[in-house]
Amino acid sequence: MGLFDKIFGKKQQQESLDQGLQKTKEGFFEKIAKAVAGKNTIDDDVLDDVENALVSADVGITTTVKIIEQLEKRVAKDKYLNAAELNTIIKEEIQHVLVSSSQDNSYANYELPSGHKPHIILVVGVNGVGKTTTIGKLAHNFSLAGKSVLLGAADTFRAAAVDQLTIWSERTNVPIVKKEMGSDPASVAYDTVISGVAKNSDVILIDTAGRLHNKAHLMDELSKIKRVIQKVVPDAPHEVLLVLDGSTGQNALEQAKHFTAATDVTALAVTKLDGTAKGGVVLAIADQFKIPVKFIGVGEKATDLLVFDKKEFVERLFSIGV
Repeated sequence: MGLFDKIFGKKQQQESLDQGLQKTKEGFFEKIAKAVAGKNTIDDDVLDDVENALVSADVGITTTVKIIEQLEKRVAKDKYLNAAELNTIIKEEIQHVLVSSSQDNSYANYELPSGHKPHIILVVGVNGVGKTTTIGKLAHNFSLAGKSVLLGAADTFRAAAVDQLTIWSERTNVPIVKKEMGSDPASVAYDTVISGVAKNSDVILIDTAGRLHNKAHLMDELSKIKRVIQKVVPDAPHEVLLVLDGSTGQNALEQAKHFTAATDVTALAVTKLDGTAKGGVVLAIADQFKIPVKFIGVGEKATDLLVFDKKEFVERLFSIGV
């Protein structure tokens, strides 16, 4: 059991996940349960029902086809005796998509990767996805895990972003580096890293401007930020975390396409899963981009930003309401 588990308790984390994924359960996995109820084999009708459930949850056509094809292979090879076993087979194939697509446990219990200090995370994403809030929650949870944290308010194009991050700084008692609205974002990022090195911070979280994917000059700013912070820490940033709004479904996939084409995204955070029945988008994102989903947001509380555990995610989805 890690420190984060000790602070919050495994049961409490499972409860947060259960509650946050309730709508997806009701809108998606209940359909699968009905599809296999009373069945002792997976026939074409069952596969059609499962396919419809996956598509309705915004798993996406590409990932849905992959899951259905794997189910068909197992049907052709194995014998099934009851609905419970069929349910297990479907769960295993959905789980396989996540585990094979995004093998990574680097932040388990909000621990940091070893070998360097500070650990610098550059956070990107369009306005409205919960980017700044996610940074605040990360700061809170890293602090609870015993890490010294520094925030950098490099989203200088939107005054509300700096104000919002400042509130999180005060709420979590985490220091922040900021400048007036309109300042050069790269300058703020540079000063943040200089300060973090001087403070011997464990982790530095740098907010960036809400990137509209059709504005190339904003994407260029990311490259500039990287260049200037590498003058201080040559291998920085150690993570480029793209925040996506899970409630937007396929639009989240489109944002991911544009960001991954424009910059070297190394990790994903999917927010607002508690407000949608389209939690299946996590499957699509993990499968199509082969970029680890490292955090998921399943509620309003800071502790509702969970380190993403692929197996636990699927287990809790299939256990909600059972």
